[in-house]
Amino acid sequence: MRTRPIADAHSERGSLPTGDDAAIGQTAIGTEDTTDPQEDELPAHVPDASRGCLYLVGTPIGNLEDLTLRALRILKEVDQIACEDTRHTQKLLTHYDIHKSLVSYHEHNEITRAPELVVAMEAGAKIALVSDAGMPLVSDPGHRLVTLCVRHKIPVIPIPGPSALLAALSASGLPNEEFLFVGFLPNRSGERRRALERLRIEDRTIIFYEAPHRVAETVADAQEILGDRTACLAREVTKLHEEFRRGKLSELAASLAERPARGEITLLIAPEEGVAAGSQAGTSQSIAARVEELMHQAKLDRKEALKVAAKERGLTRRAAYDAVLDERQSAEEV
Repeated sequence: MRTRPIADAHSERGSLPTGDDAAIGQTAIGTEDTTDPQEDELPAHVPDASRGCLYLVGTPIGNLEDLTLRALRILKEVDQIACEDTRHTQKLLTHYDIHKSLVSYHEHNEITRAPELVVAMEAGAKIALVSDAGMPLVSDPGHRLVTLCVRHKIPVIPIPGPSALLAALSASGLPNEEFLFVGFLPNRSGERRRALERLRIEDRTIIFYEAPHRVAETVADAQEILGDRTACLAREVTKLHEEFRRGKLSELAASLAERPARGEITLLIAPEEGVAAGSQAGTSQSIAARVEELMHQAKLDRKEALKVAAKERGLTRRAAYDAVLDERQSAEEV
C-alpha cells in the first residue's frame, strides 16, 4: 500500500488539501508540484510519514474558547500528548472530552524524555507537544526535542495558537512595526540590571514576561536604566480579569505601588521618543569614558561594554576600539 506523507495544509483555498495528510513538499499557493510520482515511490524531499511526526500545538492562554478547531482535531488524532504539567493539560482535554495518553515534558526531564519521544516517533507515533499556555518553545521547554526531530528527519509541524506577547502587543498602543521579545529577565537584581543596560540603546519596542512579585522591581530598574519611556503592562490577557495599564514607566511604578499586579504579566516598553541607535554620536563623553562607565555601572566586561558604546554612536566595534586607542594615546602624550 502506498504510504502518504504527513504535512500541514497552509492554505484555506478549497482547491488545496485541508487536512494534515497533505504533502509536505507543497510550494506556494497555486504553484504546488503536479508531477505524479511512481506508485511505490515518494519524492526525495518528502519525509516518510510512517516514522511519525511532532506537532507543536498552541493552547489557550486563559480563555478555553481560544483553542483553534485545527488544534482540537490534532489533539484528538495524535497517539500521545507531551505536556509541561499533565494535571493542567488534563483539564483542557477534559473540557473538550479528549481522552489521550499524557506524558510529562518539562525543563527537569527533557534531557531523557526527548530521546524517548524521538524513538516513539521513529516507530510511527504522532505526538503533540503542548505547554501550559500559548505556543510551545516560547519561554517554554521544547527546543531540545525539536532539534532532535530535525536531526532525525522527523517532520515538525506547527499548529499556531494564542500568544500572550502578540495579544499584548496588538492592544498595547505601542509601536509594533518592529519589536524585540526578551522573555523573562534574570531573577537576580544585578543580572537583571545588566540585561537592561544592554537594551538601553534598543530602538524597538521591547517585550518581557515577568512574575507578579518581581514586576515592580523590574519597572523601577527599567525606568532608571532605559529612561522614563512609554510602556504598557498587560495582565491576565484573555482571562476574566484582563487589564492593560498604559503610561510612562514612572506612572506604572506608581500604579503598582498603589495596586500590586497579580497573575500572568507581559511588560512592553516603547523605544525612547525621538532617539534611535547611533544618536549619541555627538556626545561630549569619550568612548573610553563610556566604556569604563558601562563596566562600572552595568558590570559588563570590556568587550561587551565596547560593543554597547560603539552601537550608541553608530560605529563599528573596530572603529570604536581604534577611537579608544587614539584617546588613550592622546592622554599619554599630554
